[in-house]
Amino acid sequence: MGRTTTIDASTGQLASQLSSGNGAAAASEDPNQYMADTHCRADGPDTVDPGCLTLACPPSPNGATGTPVIWKEAPKAITNPGWTDWIPVTGPTCLYGPEPHNILDDIAARILTDFRQLPLNPGTLTTQPFPNTLIGAPTNFYATTTPQTFNLTILGQNVHLTATPTTYTYTYGDGQTLGPTPTTGHPIPDTQWLTTTTQTSHTYTTTGNYPATLTTTYTGTYTVNNGPPLPINGTLNLTTTPQTIHVWKTETALVADTCEQNPHSWGCPGTND
Repeated sequence: MGRTTTIDASTGQLASQLSSGNGAAAASEDPNQYMADTHCRADGPDTVDPGCLTLACPPSPNGATGTPVIWKEAPKAITNPGWTDWIPVTGPTCLYGPEPHNILDDIAARILTDFRQLPLNPGTLTTQPFPNTLIGAPTNFYATTTPQTFNLTILGQNVHLTATPTTYTYTYGDGQTLGPTPTTGHPIPDTQWLTTTTQTSHTYTTTGNYPATLTTTYTGTYTVNNGPPLPINGTLNLTTTPQTIHVWKTETALVADTCEQNPHSWGCPGTND
């Protein structure tokens, strides 16, 4: 009897259940469900991989006993599927603990908490122009983020976790927001600043100083001892440090001299009239 890991279609919860080959259909980005088959041992009733007969699990740092397993996969949409070997792993791997069939459940119960405690980089919010922009003109914003990976030890198992940015919320500081949206935005040439409207740009209607931030929503997957990627049931929101945008207004006037000719002329640096 093995352990399958699926997503409940009605609740969206990650669920593991004992299985002798029966899979439950579920809605998920990954169309497959996975099973760590603990029959991978020399005295197992249905050992099919000769590696099971020769694999000796190395001792874990905490002295837990290692049990060889073969990772299996099957489509979630098929009831009572036929399990096949998960292709990226061609031989047995190990799970550590007195009851290896419970390990995936125990990790799934705490993985979201561990995910939310990782030192993820919230990404970067860039503004064009910055720090000064003009009232009534489009100011371009864009996000720069990347997937981040971490290697953890959880309950004696090697867990590789991947955090992926999926949506973004732009807070412009004047009470207006955009998102959550999958759009990261993009940089534009400085010749287009204040004249080009992008999907993530914003136009300020009053002068002032506004704290702008970016909130990135991360989703996660994790693998246990080089097994298949399992989804983390939950997300993590990270917000950048506010950056102050100064919104100015423009005035025009006719002048007789350039600032080089008359440094005290209207509009020249250091003058107010």
